[in-house]
Amino acid sequence: MEDPTPDDMRFSEQIKKEKEEKKANGTYIPVPFEGVELHQKYDHEYFRFAKFPFRSQFWLYMKGVGKWFFIILAPIMTFSHLIVMPASRQSPWDFTYEALIYFYSWVLGIPLLCGVIGHIVVNHFPHVWFRPPKGPLWELNRRTGLVTFFDYKHFKKDGVIDEVIAPFYEFDAYIVTSPDRQGLPMNGLFLIHRYRDIRINLNNLIIPDNTTQRPCALWDFLQNFMDVSRPLPELPLYEPYRHLDPMTAEYDRKTGREARYWIEMDDDTFKAMVKEMLGRIDAIDTFSRPNLMAKHVKYFD
Repeated sequence: MEDPTPDDMRFSEQIKKEKEEKKANGTYIPVPFEGVELHQKYDHEYFRFAKFPFRSQFWLYMKGVGKWFFIILAPIMTFSHLIVMPASRQSPWDFTYEALIYFYSWVLGIPLLCGVIGHIVVNHFPHVWFRPPKGPLWELNRRTGLVTFFDYKHFKKDGVIDEVIAPFYEFDAYIVTSPDRQGLPMNGLFLIHRYRDIRINLNNLIIPDNTTQRPCALWDFLQNFMDVSRPLPELPLYEPYRHLDPMTAEYDRKTGREARYWIEMDDDTFKAMVKEMLGRIDAIDTFSRPNLMAKHVKYFD
């Protein structure tokens, strides 16, 4: 719902317009890695997912995690220091000095250093951290109704990415519960083929949640996307492609939907729409729906 936001869409549209103008004037200079294949595609036909290799993710995590650890810990440590300092037998200066040398320099210094190094590498040395993925991990094709799982078992040896393909209707959704670092149960969504050993982990799309509502909402979204008898899900992501999907184009024509419904939406209205969506997710009724597949198959653990 929030990727992209209407503001992001307007910004991208402006950048694209300026790019076309510069190309027409012969003044356009390509940005680094422009045109590199990232193997992700989200449009009216494909929902194809890929992720950066570990080397690239390492620098991105160093930048983000280091930055936010420091931002969160700094005020907490400052507040705690001011509370504990009056109870110390040392002078405020000596107490603060020793705390900085022996404690804060490690607790705050390491996240700060990681964040700074990550920021410098990611923003100024793209050739160090940027590596495109070898290929996609999986793909849902709305046009064909097929799911493709990309297997990399033989890639190192033969350089071949195997493709395992099956119809979407042969997949079942499973909520897999596993503990987080504190031992709390977290729920994630898997698509598992009914007859073959094909498992698609969707935790990279949405992180595991302590409720079942968000995995259920993701399952609804995937079903709606693959259902060609219905229009594309009403999300900002799909606005540029709605006219390319026959069912969606016909639906928009009949209902009089504005072609720039999302991109011209003001911030307050969009925030209200996001809040409404979150409310619908919290009230989702997945587990009260009839299990139609139970009439046709038997499941064994």
